[in-house]
This record gives sequence, C-alpha cells and structure tokens, in this order.
Amino acid sequence: MDHFLSLLSMVPWWAWILVVLVLVAIRDVFFQKSHTISHNYPIVGHLRYWLESIGPEMRQYFVANNREELPFNRIERGWIYASAKKENNYEGFGTDRDIYAHQHIFIKNQMMGYQLSDEHPNKTDTSFLPCAKVIGAYNKRKKPYRPASVINVSAMSFGSLSAAAVESLNKGVAKSQAYHNTGEGGLSPYHKQGGDVVFHFGTGYFGVRTGDGNFSMEKMKKLVAENPCIKAIEIKLSQGAKPGKGGVLPGAKITPEIAEIRGVEVGKDVLSPATHKAFSTVSELLELIEAIADETGLPVGIKGAIGKLDQWEELADKMVASGKGPDFIAVDGGEGGTGAAPPSFADHVSLPWIYGFSNLYKVFQRRKLTERIVFIGSGKLGFPAKAAMAFAMGVDCINVAREAMMSIGCIQAQVCHTNKCPAGIATQNKWRQKGISIPLKSDRLSQYFKTFRKEFLEITHAAGYEHPCQFTMKDIQVNVDDVDFNRDLKTCYGYEKTPVSFESVTKLYECVHLGGKDFQKTS
Repeated sequence: MDHFLSLLSMVPWWAWILVVLVLVAIRDVFFQKSHTISHNYPIVGHLRYWLESIGPEMRQYFVANNREELPFNRIERGWIYASAKKENNYEGFGTDRDIYAHQHIFIKNQMMGYQLSDEHPNKTDTSFLPCAKVIGAYNKRKKPYRPASVINVSAMSFGSLSAAAVESLNKGVAKSQAYHNTGEGGLSPYHKQGGDVVFHFGTGYFGVRTGDGNFSMEKMKKLVAENPCIKAIEIKLSQGAKPGKGGVLPGAKITPEIAEIRGVEVGKDVLSPATHKAFSTVSELLELIEAIADETGLPVGIKGAIGKLDQWEELADKMVASGKGPDFIAVDGGEGGTGAAPPSFADHVSLPWIYGFSNLYKVFQRRKLTERIVFIGSGKLGFPAKAAMAFAMGVDCINVAREAMMSIGCIQAQVCHTNKCPAGIATQNKWRQKGISIPLKSDRLSQYFKTFRKEFLEITHAAGYEHPCQFTMKDIQVNVDDVDFNRDLKTCYGYEKTPVSFESVTKLYECVHLGGKDFQKTS
C-alpha cells in the first residue's frame, strides 16, 4: 500500500486534472442525455452553462448603465442603500435621466414654498409624517387606526422571507413608527418584535384556517385577542406578482415552526387555491368584512391587483346601498413583487399600478365613497417623487416590499424563488441567514423610512403644501407623447382626486404623540 501511495504521489498535478477532464468528457458523451451542448462539446459545453448562470451578475455590475436595469436600476438601489445607511444620497453635476422620456414625472414647485413656523412639529422631527386619514373611522370600528407613517412594509410572509429578515423589518418599523404587513404566511414570533402589524390572509387562510383549509373565525378572534400588536386585517383578493393564481408550498420547505404558524402539516405540500372558499360573490365578501370587523373590533380592508372593473363597480354600488364596506383598499401594481410567478403572469396579467389605481379610484369617486376609504398604493412607489405622484392621484399611504428588502441588504439577485438568496433575506437556509445582523438591519430599515419621509416632506413643502395629502392632480406632470408631449395627471387620467380632510400637521402630532382627541371628517 505504501508503495502504491508513493507511486501516486509521483504523478504530476496536471495529470490528475487531465484524468478528471477525461472522465467528465466520457460522462458527457456516453452517459448524460439531458444537455445537447455538453454531448456535442464535452467539457467546453459546461463553460457555456456557467457563463449563462452568472450572466445577470455580469450585466448588473459590468454591463448595464445606471438607469437601464429592471426592476430597480442602480441609481434607485443606490439611493435606498445610502438612505438606509444615513450616507450621502445626493448626486452631482445634474441629473443623468432623460427628462424628456415617456412617463417622466415632474412635480410643480411653488414660487415660495411652504414655510415652517418655529413651533411646527417638523422643525424638531423632520420625518414626522402620519397618515391624514384614520382607518375605520367612517365605519365606526371599535379600534380605528391611524398609521403614524405614510410609508410602511408591504405583505411579505415568514416562509418567503427568512426569520432574521422578518424580525429586522418588524424591529425597524417599531423604530420608525410604521406598520408591518404579515403577508399570507400567518403571524410568526418574528412579527411580534414591537412594531404595529396588519394581519394579512389569502386563500390559504394560514394562521386562521380550519383543518380542511377553510377560514376560521374563532382562530381569527383568538389571534387578535392574544396579539394587541395587530391593528388591522387585510384580505388578499390578488397580488401584483400573480393575480388570479394560487400557489404551492412544497412539503420540503415546511418546517415544524412554519407548520405551527401556518396551521398545516409538516412535510406535506400545501395548496393555496386561486380563489377563496370563504366567499365567492361580492355580497359574501362584504358579509365577511363586516363579520370580522364586528368580531375583532378592528378595521378590515382588501388588497387587489386591478384588471376588470365590473366586480369593483358592484362592490362600490353595494357600499352605497348598505353604508358598509372595507375600511381600506390596498391597490397592487402588475409590476410584480416579492412573490415568485411564471413570466406569463408577472409580465402580462393585471394593470401596472398607475393605470390600475386611476381606474379604480374613479369607480369609488363617482359614487362619492373616497372619503370613507383609506387608499394604500403598492408597486415600486418607495421613492419620494413617485410617492408624490401617488398622493396626487388619491393615495393616503404606500406600502413597500422590495425597497424594504433592499434597505436591509437585498442586492436584487432575483433568486428569491430558489431558496438561495445570497443576502439571507428570501431563504430558509440557516447559514445564509447568519449574515444578517438584526440590530443593524432594523436600524437601516428605520433610517430608510425616516429619510424617505424627510425628503417627501421637503418635496411637499417645495410644492407649497404642509402635508402630501394636499397634492392635487394638477401638481404633477408627465411626459406623454410627441403630439401632446406633457400633460398634468388630471388631463391624463380624467379626474381630480377628492380633497382630503386635513387641518394641520400640528393636530396630527397631538393625536399621535400627545394623546389628543383623534379627528377625521367622515361625512
């Protein structure tokens, strides 16, 4: 044996490499049948597949320019990263945007902007920016809720995101006085780290489901009673990434912890149907909304990506007739989001946010219902200029998902659906999660929100307003086309938003921080 080992040690290193390459070539030509390239070009063919696998990274860092990447370009990502780290997020030497490009946004500034008095709350707290409306005020819910921040974390579940990521987000919203939407994976311990929570459920009813997969009112009541952090409940009708499509949670990903939180069996595939079992008509949806609100005392809203409007028209008509309905409506854009989806859905099903929201808002405005509803926008709105546009169109709050992920370290690797997220955010891999420092990342989410609100307020004041709810459609212009190159939003979309009842930011400050009597004109 010693003699044999000594002979092996005499073989040069390059010979071993040659042996390995010969074995790979034999395998490619004679044994594997799945890859034609590897069969016809043994060994060399593997280089092609490797280069293809790292193509996105090569383009992201070495090929693409600052403005051409999707879904978020390098300038957008850089602004979020710098804002989250409290670094310099300015740019010099003028914009590198083509400001004559289609759909470029222009915010009209006032000759003399809004001036803060010495006693104004924003003099000392430059990021104080609560919602101007109270969720549940019109319907007189037992526990109405005014979001203390106009920017909040959108629906992303524990399961799609890692435990460390969810905990970072929740601690971050607590530090920035925002709220955290749970996503449809149920309420996990990682959602209960001090931040306000909007409990969200979809067709799988995770966390509030019966053994046969139906909605359980008893479990909902128990969940709300035991978790005072839950401030509102959201029913998902559809989402931007894959509206009208259910999902499958593979049994291999269902750990005992996830099974307990979601109310499912360990190791068994779980189907989220495309449609709800708890209701199948608009009337039944309204009945469920009112039942949940009555049983829990909390505001109840709905979330949807917008396509056809007939059932939304029916919903609005029934709200007029009954005087009841959802307390808030979260409108998701067809731009897609954190949910994995087939390209056919992500690319083509449902309208982009700006088209979907404008169509929907008019449905409720024609029936004089807009004051009753808190409108929440979701779809790449986590930038101050886009938020100004959204508020001008009628939004009262915005939810961000991917922007929030980037603030805690997401690098837009676009492998969320593979469980191989290199940043440890969209994975259940324990090793990858260890790279997330929860105290640091929660600070960064908080700082991103505070920087966002501060810059949003500065834009608002430049336009001559005290609060973004005062923006009108005429305050924003967009490039349209060569015939009529530049129009305001009112001309583009054919409506003017309903004015929001607003007195002053000082009054909001008293309501949020000083225990003052809350207010909102509701009729």
